[in-house]
Amino acid sequence: MPNDNDPIRILEQETLSDDYWQLSKVTFSQRRRDGSEQEETREVYHNAGGAAVLLYNRDKRTVLLTRQFRIGARLAGHDGFIIEVPAGMLDDADPATRVRAELCEETGFRGHGLRKVIEFFPNPSALTETVHCFLGEYEERDRKGEGGGKEEEGEDIEVLEMDIDEAFRQVKEGGINDAKTVILLQFLREELRQSNGAQL
Repeated sequence: MPNDNDPIRILEQETLSDDYWQLSKVTFSQRRRDGSEQEETREVYHNAGGAAVLLYNRDKRTVLLTRQFRIGARLAGHDGFIIEVPAGMLDDADPATRVRAELCEETGFRGHGLRKVIEFFPNPSALTETVHCFLGEYEERDRKGEGGGKEEEGEDIEVLEMDIDEAFRQVKEGGINDAKTVILLQFLREELRQSNGAQL
């Protein structure tokens, strides 16, 4: 039943594509703050969301990252090879289960002490997606394989063990520019600052 207090009314949804993700054209009415009504149409991609995880090693002061090709970045003028944290679509799994699976598939590590730190909308104007972000730790004994992703899914993932300070530097200089990765590195930076007073 419509809520009279809701300033938004969905008038029509038309499916434009239903391949990898569903793309729809949505027409809605919005009651503006001055009381007037306006009608807008937007195209929106729908998916069930994703999960991402950043592992760090306290003793070595390193983080586990990946590098892989992303066509969207290439079409935007970048070379397309993006440094990022392990991540994947939920595909009906809960976020914690998904990040554990992605860790093994992409990096070969299992990790421990995983905890969720934030959930965010990467592009709320055009995506229904939310990304669940986790921090965790790893040691060499947590290695269970080589990583690299699933070849049958077209993945060719390079595993990067990067010094923490180098990762922070690359964020500052633009070498790391993937949103979920920047967010998780900032959470890690603050956590390390609070836990040991390090000058980061």
